[in-house]
Amino acid sequence: MGKMKDPVITVRGKRYLRIPLKTHVLTEEDDPVEVARRYALPQAEKADILFIAETGLAIMQGRARHISTIRVSPLAQFLSRLVTKSKYGVGLRSPYAMQVAIEEVGVWRILMGTVASAFGKLILRRSGDFYAVAGPATKMIDAEHTMALERYYECVVPGPVGIRETCSAIKEATGLDTCVVDVNDIQYPWVIGASFGKERFAEVASTLTDNPLGQGDECTPMGIIRRLNGGTLEPSGGGKD
Repeated sequence: MGKMKDPVITVRGKRYLRIPLKTHVLTEEDDPVEVARRYALPQAEKADILFIAETGLAIMQGRARHISTIRVSPLAQFLSRLVTKSKYGVGLRSPYAMQVAIEEVGVWRILMGTVASAFGKLILRRSGDFYAVAGPATKMIDAEHTMALERYYECVVPGPVGIRETCSAIKEATGLDTCVVDVNDIQYPWVIGASFGKERFAEVASTLTDNPLGQGDECTPMGIIRRLNGGTLEPSGGGKD
């Protein structure tokens, strides 16, 4: 079990309450809209924002892949060895995750990203060029043995698809503005897509810097953000009764 986080965070003088929503273990049998109805609506208030972890949504979309179903190509084996070893996790250093990346975005984008990464590190002395070229889909892939839940421990989980459409469907069903986020204990939060405009992404991300959902077996794949001090975080509309 992860360490309990302070539910309130102050960002630039504004206070926000984050409410992690504990769910059952999500599977491909779950509908994101119904899960939002079941767990978010009972605790939501007008002007709240619902945020969903990208891995949770990907699992509900049936995108988790057991490593026994992934045929690792020689290219994936080779390229995975070129990935810099990091104390933060396995990532594409896993041949299985690299193979999934190749299947997600195509061989050429992975190769171009590899070349860009080498140039960036050797010549420009910087990192991050691989993901800038290969695309955000490669950044969202969770390698095997990184999930705390036993059911998915042997799975590679690529990022979700149709993110904006899913968020809009949840907004339509619940009245809650919704976003999908990549939040962990390593990097700055990333709002991947939402039912609202990008002008609010930075504000939402700033409220999640301490990863309030946790990184362990909390089974909290979504949460609610609520601005305190009488303010509003709501980009549009309000929650349904």
